[in-house]
Amino acid sequence: MAGAKRAVAAIGIILSSSAIAGAANYKAEVLVPGSAFHGVHGLAVDQEGRLLAGSVVGQAVYEVDRGNGTAKVVVGPPMGMADDIAVAPDGTIAWTGFLTGDLYTRKGDGPILKVASGLPGLNSLAYRKDGRLYATQVFLGDALYEIDTKGEKPPRKIMENMGGLNGFEFGPDGLLYGPLWFKGQVAKVDVDKPELTVVADGFKVPAAANFDSKGNLYVIDTNVGELVRVDPGTGQKTAVAKLKTALDNLAIDSSDKIYVSNMADNGIQEVDPATGAVKQVIAGKLAVPGGLAVTADGGRETLHVADVFAYRSVDGGSGAVKDVARVHSDDTPLEYPVNISVNKDHAVLSSWSTGTVQVFDRQTGKRLEIIHKLQSPGNAVELPGGGLLVAEIGTGSLLKMSGEHGSDRKAVATGLAEPVGLVVTEPDTAYVTEASGGQLTRVDLATGAKTVVAKGLQRPEGLAAAPDGTLIVAEAGARRLVAVDPRSGQTKEIVGGLPVDLPAPAGIPSSFVPVGVAVGPSGTIYVTSNSENAIYKVTKK
Repeated sequence: MAGAKRAVAAIGIILSSSAIAGAANYKAEVLVPGSAFHGVHGLAVDQEGRLLAGSVVGQAVYEVDRGNGTAKVVVGPPMGMADDIAVAPDGTIAWTGFLTGDLYTRKGDGPILKVASGLPGLNSLAYRKDGRLYATQVFLGDALYEIDTKGEKPPRKIMENMGGLNGFEFGPDGLLYGPLWFKGQVAKVDVDKPELTVVADGFKVPAAANFDSKGNLYVIDTNVGELVRVDPGTGQKTAVAKLKTALDNLAIDSSDKIYVSNMADNGIQEVDPATGAVKQVIAGKLAVPGGLAVTADGGRETLHVADVFAYRSVDGGSGAVKDVARVHSDDTPLEYPVNISVNKDHAVLSSWSTGTVQVFDRQTGKRLEIIHKLQSPGNAVELPGGGLLVAEIGTGSLLKMSGEHGSDRKAVATGLAEPVGLVVTEPDTAYVTEASGGQLTRVDLATGAKTVVAKGLQRPEGLAAAPDGTLIVAEAGARRLVAVDPRSGQTKEIVGGLPVDLPAPAGIPSSFVPVGVAVGPSGTIYVTSNSENAIYKVTKK
């Protein structure tokens, strides 16, 4: 991997607010600063002692400088997508592409080799001491495979239906040790027989397991945010450190320092297993901000952010960030939101990847409802008269939903090309951006009639209504914000040069992580940067 340092790939064009061109009398400034990762998952320490980290959404493998808390991309999109990373005895690095189902390897500064494909949900992997490579599908499958390291033979299935064998490693005894995500257990697998034996039980959601140089087994529980030492012989558990929820993976270096990744915090922490002391190596204010909404209470504007691995609120004045909910937590369950809308009582979050819409109480922050089995919802809003209006990317429809768990569903408009941004301005009038269709469309909810308001837009995503009735569109493909007159369709640029360059993986909606936009009662415009993981505010000069 030495040559990788000379071939650092950029994941996006990182811009400062001074590089954003304000049209006429507008200016843009950073409200919440960005961060290195786009959710951080797999970790590994290579033979040179470098800490490597992977990101699925960012489609990248990073090298982390533990001294100054920075990270740089060593393998960028699209091949860099890494849910987990492993290091072979000969120094070869391997990583898994969760969404694409691909597994890649690279030795030194040599070429990147795809050694497996067609395994959606390809998640965890590990090398055995003899150099043989093993990997599992989790969430989008549940199976353990041996992978041909030359990529000449298809993956060989060893076991299936194990319960989500995640973040694993071969132990000193040559057996594969790892957590069973869906069973709350840690197991060992003899990959040659094959045979699985439970080692320890009683976890909430164990996510990863690794050995130190002395043969101690460490496990992280993402649901409770805890690092635990497990005796592999007796199954006895000893709490080592209390961390936050949304943990994903861990790695242990040659001095037995433990590194733990947290996808919601875009962060990595170092834990001293002897004392339990925790040091933050790197972190971000946000994870992967997508959709935005804004409320005003007592004249103070608050942003509500669909942050993929968290639902967060942001003070519109100071930029202070607060957690409302995090993924994989019993306190406030959350399923990977990419878009959000709010009213005086509720926040409605949408996840195209899990096919869900979730309703939260704005006052308590508790989830009131989750609706499943939607076809890639891009956005959802509560209608003034009750029920929900959902922009369904998978069917190109606007759905009206009511009844228990959204059981009553009716398509009120069809033929929409990737509907993403959605606002309801009157009881029977909705506006929707069509990301792949390149247009802004008005829909009569009573009749289903559609009227194109503006066309020729480049991947329009976020949509918000300004106090004067103007529609603000985040035109992601053109990297700008535009104001659209809903009556005439006249379009005017507000700011250009926005850092919104996060690419979508193959086979994924182009609005992968949509650029969100919201307008407060003050007229201030807020917009997310999906390449920087930042939020900008746009005001008149």
